[in-house]
Formats: sequence, structure tokens, C-alpha cells
Amino acid sequence: MHHTKAGTVRAAIAIAAALALAACGEKKTELGEGGSEISGSAGPAGGQNAHASLERCDAPVATVALLENPRGYVMPSAANLPPTPVPLVRLLMQQSGCFRVVDRAGGLQGTIREGELQDAGVLRPNGTVEKRKGYEAQYTMVPNLTFSEQDAGRGLAGIIAMIPMLRDIAGLAGVAEQVKFKEAQTALFLTDNETTEQVAAATGSARATDLGVGGVVLGRLGGGAGAGWSNTNEGKVIAAAFLHAHNQLVQQVRLLQAKALPPPVATTGGNGHANSGKKGDSRTADNR
Repeated sequence: MHHTKAGTVRAAIAIAAALALAACGEKKTELGEGGSEISGSAGPAGGQNAHASLERCDAPVATVALLENPRGYVMPSAANLPPTPVPLVRLLMQQSGCFRVVDRAGGLQGTIREGELQDAGVLRPNGTVEKRKGYEAQYTMVPNLTFSEQDAGRGLAGIIAMIPMLRDIAGLAGVAEQVKFKEAQTALFLTDNETTEQVAAATGSARATDLGVGGVVLGRLGGGAGAGWSNTNEGKVIAAAFLHAHNQLVQQVRLLQAKALPPPVATTGGNGHANSGKKGDSRTADNR
């Protein structure tokens, strides 16, 4: 009981401090600040400005396509989040260097459209977008997401009212009534497209305490992969949970035998000169 009361006191003091911080301070826009646990970029230069905890591979093991979960996702309807977390996972997969990511969403539709325009005679003859150059997805990854929210405010406010040193802080009990626990449970499933065998799976989770005041959240949800994931408390919790699941999955992926990969992406090699890479040594193409 003593430990429970002490913990509540610490939580209430933290709420009071966060309330004070939320109510003051200069309001300004800072580039690169804020966001979610999933941030930065991926490409020929490798994963840049990714989260410090991101697990990586020395070389890609295969090509992978990210597909939507056919059962959908359990997300808060009032949080104005994007309809799918797949873009978050795609960025993580490319940043980690464990896979070459092939597009089976909007990018693929664009490729198909270009072929249709070519067939219709709209595009120039002998163009640079040739048919039958697409790469097969050797693996498919499917994400799963369940988000939950618990109203913890009334119980916390009642406990604060019984502690004299906290009861006398003006407005603290009212703030406590707005506190909610936000939690996201995620999973990633990796299937071999040649054998249909599920070769790896991992779960992830994240939890934060939403104070309900100025968007203040307590929890390990530091510094976005698109609007909605980085500017809402719910989105930040979900992004952190997917980062956790990804890091768990990489532990399994590192043990997979690498498949034969397509030629590397042509780059300038960092010196302004074109570099198409060696076709016979494509494992390191996306992880230089």
C-alpha cells in the first residue's frame, strides 16, 4: 500500500509539472523537432536520422512487399489518423537495410498506368520505362494493430483529493480527471512467397499517459512518417509500438539465408558519376 501511494504521489507531481510546462514557453516552429519514434529517410545513402534504437542488418536478405491486413486495424476513430500504418512499416523496413522493399500499392499503380499509356500510344516510342522489368517480392509482410485507451482520470483524481500536499494545488484534481492511458499492440508477420510458410513473426507494444492538456504525453515517445502519426498522441504510441515490433522481428530476420537479389539501384556513388553496381553482387546494394 505504501508503494502504491508513493507511486501515485510521484505521478501526480509529474502531472503538475507537465501542466506547468504546457502552460508556458515560447510558441515557435522548429524544423525536424517533434514527430514520432519513426522518422528520417531511407534510400541510397542508407537509413538517415532514424531512431537511435532502430535495429539494422548488415545486408538485405530478400525483397519484401508490405500488404494491408485484410481484417483492418483497430484504431481510435476520433484521432484523425491515416487509415493504414503500412507507410510507417515500409520506412522502417528500408531504413533497417534488412530488405529491398518493392511497391505493391500506389507506386505499382503508377507503373501499371505508364504501361497503359504506352499501349494507348500516348507516350513516346522507345522510352525509358520498359515492360517486364519489375522485381518479384520474395517475402510478404503483413502488419497488425490494436489500439486501446483507458480512462484513468477519475481514480487518480480521487486519490489526489486524499493527499493534503496535492489536494491544495489549484486545478490539479481537475487535470487528473482528464488523464488517459493509451496503449498500442502491434504485430508483424513475414511469409515466404515461394513456400507460403510464415518464417518470422514479432509483436510490439507501447504505452503512454495522456494528460489531456495541450497534447502533453508522459512516456517514451520521443522524436514522423507522415501527418497523423506525428501530430497526435495516439499516432505517436502506435508508431512506437511498430518500432518495437520491427526491432523484435530483425532478431529473426538476421538468421534467414539470403535469397538471390536483383541488381542494385543505380546511384552516382556520391561523386556525381553514375554507378550501376555489379549485377552479381546485389546483396549490398541497398545497405552501403
